[in-house]
Amino acid sequence: MAGEPTDERVADGSNDGRYRHLIEHVQDAVVEFTLADGEPTVSDVNRAFVDVFGYEADDIRGESLNEWVVPDWKLAEARELDTNTASGAINYQQVTRETATGLREFLYRGIPYATGDADDDTPDGGFAVYTDLTEVSRNERRLEVLNRILRHNLRNNANVVAGHTTRLLAQLEDRRGKTVDVAATIERAAHELEQLADEANHIRQVLEHPTDEVADIDPEPTVRAVVDDHRERTPSADIEIETGETGRVMADSRLRYAVDSLVDNAIEHNPSPEPRVRLRITSAEGLSGAASGEWVVIHVEDDGPQIPADERDVIRDGSAITPTHHGSGLGLWLAELTVETFGGELSFGASDLGGNDVSIRLRRR
Repeated sequence: MAGEPTDERVADGSNDGRYRHLIEHVQDAVVEFTLADGEPTVSDVNRAFVDVFGYEADDIRGESLNEWVVPDWKLAEARELDTNTASGAINYQQVTRETATGLREFLYRGIPYATGDADDDTPDGGFAVYTDLTEVSRNERRLEVLNRILRHNLRNNANVVAGHTTRLLAQLEDRRGKTVDVAATIERAAHELEQLADEANHIRQVLEHPTDEVADIDPEPTVRAVVDDHRERTPSADIEIETGETGRVMADSRLRYAVDSLVDNAIEHNPSPEPRVRLRITSAEGLSGAASGEWVVIHVEDDGPQIPADERDVIRDGSAITPTHHGSGLGLWLAELTVETFGGELSFGASDLGGNDVSIRLRRR
């Protein structure tokens, strides 16, 4: 399907010729596959698949579809969809898939068919149709973040400043009360407003930059620069770094925004007078069939309290953003939006330090 259609295929008037002409010219990425033991093997792809996924048709024909387009941490989900297809059901689901330039969001339709070669109507092949929703999904999430979270936090901190300023003026008039405590509260709220403004500005820079430009950097200097900066800003924190030979990743200088935000969160939300943070850069091998399918993971670990489940969920699922369920600030969102701009993923786990392991997964260049 990925080649230029011949005159015979279009002009012969057959159903097969017309169907192939249609598939070849639709803008959605289409894969035709055979099913053997529930595993989809690529028979052919259309030109839109080559354009969107970045894999050449000759390279992927005859290969396992899952090994090329499914990230290893999404394999269980893909196998469940394959089971549905093998049973004759049509799948319709939003999925994350791996392309040559990183992760993208798709509306996936799995459409099975039976060729009639078997004695029954058991599906032995099908079509996978992928509609690229990446920019639509990202834009919806960005609008929700800026509308709900930014407005909520600005209003709350402005109310704190206004309310405590009134109290401070009253206490100064009668020379009674804990004016120092009130002043400290105002100072903290003002500092949070300044930080919020900085994070909002960084988000603006992330969103204004084109996402289709391929860039690559060595992540180690960025991570080391963030560590050096936070060691100077918070000398009481115990900040460790572990690196290895990982190579370059698909990202640019804005990666620092994400790493810095995660380190800042790990320190800021740890009640310990000596918070512990560990940054590790590791390799994560992708599935063996995918060309250059290796990933680099930047772990930011701490020994502080677990990030609340609702805050993790709202990062994972933008549809969960509501006036009362939106996360406590812009730091995690800055990291999430930055990483997804590079076709990567932000994930949450537990660290052997006793706290969180927030990981940035980026495609190796």
